[in-house]
Amino acid sequence: MSEGRPAFYALAPGGWRDYWTLLHPPYTAWHLSYVAIGAAVSPRFDGGKLGATVLAFFLAVGLAAHALDELQGRPLRTRIPERVLQAIAAIGLLGAVAVGVIGAVNVSWWLLAFVAFGAFAVVAYNLELLGGLLHTDAWFALTWGAFPALTAYFAQARTIRLSAVLVAAACMLLSAAQRTLSTPVRRLRRTAIRVIGEIAFGDGSSRAIDEAYLRHAPERALRALSLVVPLLALGLVLFRLRWP
Repeated sequence: MSEGRPAFYALAPGGWRDYWTLLHPPYTAWHLSYVAIGAAVSPRFDGGKLGATVLAFFLAVGLAAHALDELQGRPLRTRIPERVLQAIAAIGLLGAVAVGVIGAVNVSWWLLAFVAFGAFAVVAYNLELLGGLLHTDAWFALTWGAFPALTAYFAQARTIRLSAVLVAAACMLLSAAQRTLSTPVRRLRRTAIRVIGEIAFGDGSSRAIDEAYLRHAPERALRALSLVVPLLALGLVLFRLRWP
């Protein structure tokens, strides 16, 4: 069972397909959407600042975090050399910090606090520092849900208001829901050896429980949410840009 794909979006291992899988495309788009949502609810809105914030989070999460995670036991089973993964992580994290510093110069020096926290979160979570103390569902929801939205809002408004906190809380809960759905599916795909069981219904019929049955519903929900959140973010951004 565990010889199947490690994720529903994973391609067959080898070549360019490993890099596609490493990006976790549906989840990366999902979490970058929190950046757009946070910026879109700000009283001020600048497309250039949004683009820079999205770039910073793509470098930090889409590249650095995922490369560091793959270095920890190869959960995606890619064949990307270790040195290449290390280079991707370093370039991604340094690039994100550089974009953040430039943003601090042009927006507010307080933005450096967000940059520092973001860099720490990427390393601490994905390398499971402090004995894995921060490698938890709650930390995931805070850093990959609330933090992107709050950072994007501050980059636009140069302040934090109650509306930003509420939106960040909503993004945090969405990330918590993602984690709740994805964790059992991930374990089934990557570590389960066999599934044995049966559901007996009142009408006398029964249904065998297998790996595909257990992950069907949560994966359908994950696929739907990975489209819903980016579509919502895109709609909000287009609304703020007054286009079309």
